[in-house]
Amino acid sequence: MKKKAYLLFASLMLAVTVMSVPAYASSKPKEQPTEQQLVRIEQIKDRVEEIQAMDKSNLTSQQRQDLKTELKSMKKEAKALGGGVYLSVGAIIIIILLLILLL
Repeated sequence: MKKKAYLLFASLMLAVTVMSVPAYASSKPKEQPTEQQLVRIEQIKDRVEEIQAMDKSNLTSQQRQDLKTELKSMKKEAKALGGGVYLSVGAIIIIILLLILLL
């Protein structure tokens, strides 16, 4: 009885995941960052390290706020330049189920 319940649950999750996969699929292939983008990423890394090394105790509240906004904007820019690997919720559920069933 448990095997049937596991099989039914797994097939239901697979069906739900298969239906939702096209919504997450990207039609264009991932591109490698260009030389200019790599240079900009390095500049961002250097600036973040410089900000982390700063002594922020003697800054005014406005200066601290400016640093925070600068860091947020650099984070957004780095995220847009760097790309990354994204997993859909359905893919994560399938991976977890497979790990549970196999182990």
